Amino acid sequence: MMFSFLRTREVAVAGLILLTIIVVSCVNGDFFSGQNARDILIAAAPGMIVACGLTLIIVMGEIDISMGALMGLCAAVLGKLVSADHAALPVWAASFIVLALGAGIGLINGLLVTVGKVPSIIATLGMLTALIGVSDLVMAGSTIGNFPDSLRSFAIGQVGFIPVPVLVAVLCIVACVVLTRYTPLGRRMYAVGSNPHAARLAGLPVQRLKLLAFVLTGALTALATLISAPQLDVIEAGFGRQFELLVVTAVVVGGTSISGGMGTIIGSALGVILLSLVRTVLIFLQLGVSATYWERAIQGGFIIAAVLADHVGRKRGGHS
Repeated sequence: MMFSFLRTREVAVAGLILLTIIVVSCVNGDFFSGQNARDILIAAAPGMIVACGLTLIIVMGEIDISMGALMGLCAAVLGKLVSADHAALPVWAASFIVLALGAGIGLINGLLVTVGKVPSIIATLGMLTALIGVSDLVMAGSTIGNFPDSLRSFAIGQVGFIPVPVLVAVLCIVACVVLTRYTPLGRRMYAVGSNPHAARLAGLPVQRLKLLAFVLTGALTALATLISAPQLDVIEAGFGRQFELLVVTAVVVGGTSISGGMGTIIGSALGVILLSLVRTVLIFLQLGVSATYWERAIQGGFIIAAVLADHVGRKRGGHS
């Protein structure tokens, strides 16, 4: 039983995180500090939040690659709504609108996949392209600033010694862990991913379950925007671009099978922390402009390695 536990992807990713911290700290002693750990967790918080929803989507055999573009649109709308230079709405009202926008886009994605029978990769690719266009129209080639302090507190405030973004991410992770492990709804989602045909024969509402996962992911993407966009003094066009690559990579690296039916929220969260750690490591190694290219190359390598590991694991499982 202990050997089986040690072979889990979560333990492997956690071990890789620990090994990376030890090695880089030996090279640069400034890396191992409380402030640096705090910064890494704050940077990872939006990805961990969205990964909670994407894990459920991939577990059910679908995928969503529109999160980064949706984050960009949510940020643009949020800025226009709360900025004193624009609508100047109360923060609570603007936050509600942004959350509803995220859930609404998720609903459209879900309907395209479940009712329209469009493959999820195609549906969300089309949505990604459309959202980028709408975001550019909203931004109109300018930046948005002059935000109220109450909005900024979402991103830079803290409760006790815990930064608000980290606290929100932890609450989302706990809620989704409870959902997946201890509720009939979570077990049904995994059943759909393991064998959709058997799930339908068993009377499970497959379409509604998938629809719920897409709506949840859209709402969580909007929530991630609320705790990340106000970290900047201004919102610029292009906010959130390629965010979907980070989250998809993290979820797959964290042990969620791209074929569906297998994966955990904790594994996905650890995957996000690992990739956020890689970004910080590249900065500490002083690679300059090339750090961005190295980060993308490492992300791609992680995806290939994780998919190969998943394939080998399933092949061995089929022979056992």
